[in-house]
Amino acid sequence: MQEASGTRLAILTPAYNRKETMKRLYASLKEQSCKDFFWLVVDDGSTDGTETLVREWMELGEIRIGFIRKENGGKHTALNAGIRKIEQELTFIVDSDDYLTKDAVETVLAYAEKYKGQKKEKKLCGYCFLRHYSDGRVNTAYFPKDEYISNYVETRINGNIGGDKAEVFYTSILREFPFQEYPGERFMPEDAVWIVMSQKYDMVHINKGIYICDYLEGGLTRTGRAMKIYSPRGMMLRSRLFMNDKRVCLKTRVKMTLLYAVYSRFAGIGFGEAAGELDSKILFYLAYVPGMAVYRRWKKKLC
Repeated sequence: MQEASGTRLAILTPAYNRKETMKRLYASLKEQSCKDFFWLVVDDGSTDGTETLVREWMELGEIRIGFIRKENGGKHTALNAGIRKIEQELTFIVDSDDYLTKDAVETVLAYAEKYKGQKKEKKLCGYCFLRHYSDGRVNTAYFPKDEYISNYVETRINGNIGGDKAEVFYTSILREFPFQEYPGERFMPEDAVWIVMSQKYDMVHINKGIYICDYLEGGLTRTGRAMKIYSPRGMMLRSRLFMNDKRVCLKTRVKMTLLYAVYSRFAGIGFGEAAGELDSKILFYLAYVPGMAVYRRWKKKLC
């Protein structure tokens, strides 16, 4: 792993068979107006030559790069592996099929410096920027105001701001909240961590786009429901966290209750055991029958 001392920011990229799209990300990192960053690639068992390509880039020495190779276990396990190794103060998660604007690093470090030492910084887990599509459209929505400080539940869930954003976290706080790993399951939604983190920490929400994304065939966003039903315990955990959090609006809690019932069936968990893990069981009782109807429909279509 190349020397990364003195840098405040690590860009963490989990990669699985994205050799071609990573070339665009690498190009965008070389073009950064500020080179004060360290790029850590975690190869989640790729078979397309990703490791060879990244090691070629490391030899060139154009930017500072670290590399970890692990067995395939899903993006969340790659994130866990990377976060354990990162020594930098800040971690910016950037997917292998996306890329950054030229001023992304400069912008992140400027905002981190602005808030450094302030009393409010102690309650911050990081900074949330906008993602844009390559045609310039913002991914889903802007924040209510620039530099809006609030938690994930209030801003994103109850504020009805869906879609993906560009999150930069304090690395020490990411280590407080590792992704749960279930044997044999290769998917865990990131918001299963963000919602727990929001019980303790806020973020600064910034209306500036620094991250470019277009959803590709075969990516996690596109593969969607078919991928999730093969990681039912992870999906149950995510649904349960939303259901048990009384800050979450009722509409979202009802939706998550239905999903909890569906995924509990895919996980082979009986009604009584599934209900036993909930703080409030009434919604689950009401959602169970329609949940079983959804389960049968999904199973017929996707299994």
